[in-house]
Amino acid sequence: MKTILITGASSGIGRAAALYFQEQGWNVIATMRSPEKETELGRLDRVLVSRLDVVREETIQEALSQGIARFGTIDVLLNNAGYAAFGAFEGASEEQIHRQFDVNVFGVFRMTQAILPHFRANQEGTIINVSSIGGRVAFPLLTLYHASKWALEGFSESLYYELAGLKIRVKVVEPGNVHTDFTGRSLDLIRSDSLEAYKDYTETVLQKQVESFQANGSSPELIARTIYRAASDGTDQFRYLAGEDAEFVMNMRRERTDAEFMSWIAGSFR
Repeated sequence: MKTILITGASSGIGRAAALYFQEQGWNVIATMRSPEKETELGRLDRVLVSRLDVVREETIQEALSQGIARFGTIDVLLNNAGYAAFGAFEGASEEQIHRQFDVNVFGVFRMTQAILPHFRANQEGTIINVSSIGGRVAFPLLTLYHASKWALEGFSESLYYELAGLKIRVKVVEPGNVHTDFTGRSLDLIRSDSLEAYKDYTETVLQKQVESFQANGSSPELIARTIYRAASDGTDQFRYLAGEDAEFVMNMRRERTDAEFMSWIAGSFR
């Protein structure tokens, strides 16, 4: 029986993945910052709910130790914890900039370094990083988020080669829009009230983003099924697009020049 450790399992994609893997007969280590608030997952068979904050090293080691003690091993690490900072870059505080990277990038680094000795000892393992099509294309007013996801893509692709000889697979799942709490816990609004130059554009883009998420977004459950395929297909495939809108946008990117594609993106937010 396989075991997966999932970060950010309290909601959205992480929670959907925890439920789906459990339904498929896997052992699940569902980690989150506030496990005391979780009332459902912990009652399921083969699910261990553990405290883990990807910016706190001590919680990472404790969650890994608890998971291995409970299930004997970990076969797959799903780096899912993350969020998006939205707003004009000029208005971003140094704290917001650092936190975006601390969670979305350095959190993945910490988790990966922590699990690798275990995977090397087992002579196998799979690391799945939840990225985004936003790691390959960009949209307005998401500068920090895109920078973090582009960093994650480069890290993952290089790591893919680095670990191949150790029989450790690295994979990236790239959702498009997802029906999650985009305007709540998953979004950090950059407040730039004093920057009048961006006010109207920010309001327009945010409204367009919300409309797009509502009209074109995939369910977290669909993304979870793509993650399961990445974890269980036994191949060395690296990238997995998740969602029809993700496929559409990436096809547009491949078929158009930079100028054509960027003009299309700009026009979508007018």
